[in-house]
Amino acid sequence: MHGETALNVADLPRVIPVFPLAGALLLPRRRLPLNIFEPRYLAMVDDAMRHTRVIGMVQPSSADTRCPSLYPVGCLGRLTSWSETGDGRFLITLNGIARFRIESEMQTTTPYRQVEVRYGEFEDDLEEDESDAGIDRQRLGASLKSYFKQRKIDEYWQSIEQVSCEVLVNSLAMICPFEVAEKQALLEAPALADRAKLLTTLIEMAAATNGPHGGTIQ
Repeated sequence: MHGETALNVADLPRVIPVFPLAGALLLPRRRLPLNIFEPRYLAMVDDAMRHTRVIGMVQPSSADTRCPSLYPVGCLGRLTSWSETGDGRFLITLNGIARFRIESEMQTTTPYRQVEVRYGEFEDDLEEDESDAGIDRQRLGASLKSYFKQRKIDEYWQSIEQVSCEVLVNSLAMICPFEVAEKQALLEAPALADRAKLLTTLIEMAAATNGPHGGTIQ
């Protein structure tokens, strides 16, 4: 919640609705646009708008589309924009607040799932920004240039060079087409420097294999 009164862990709700979505990564201080159309998640957004205005983004760890197993770590997001389309969908934007670890799933009558979470190990997510210390921006930049050149993407390079390490690393982690397990590894990276190192490796692997991603992180 950049630019607002500073939060601490005690300010965050312990029970939250969750939206399991493979490949969709939300990180602190980054924004994630979503197109909501399933009835259970339309109800979730409607309830969130009337109450806490927060939703937890998590990735499924199984292929079950109705009630998949969940990875234990997700990210809490605040609804910062909301609109309804003519055909009944919601177009929303979540602003990442902090990562959480799921402690248990609640027994509930709502059509969407709710979990009890804790935030303590991710308290640093509530800081205004993360340190660039330990990030090899030169190596990351070189790997990106190779990756972009391979895919004939060059129009964004100048703007990429001008953004902070945090914005660059976290934005790329969210938008690059990595496997679910790779996305989860990026989410769970303890600090920005760890995420940058992993991201660089994944991009180098993708460029080397000439594929959309480079193998699954175990």
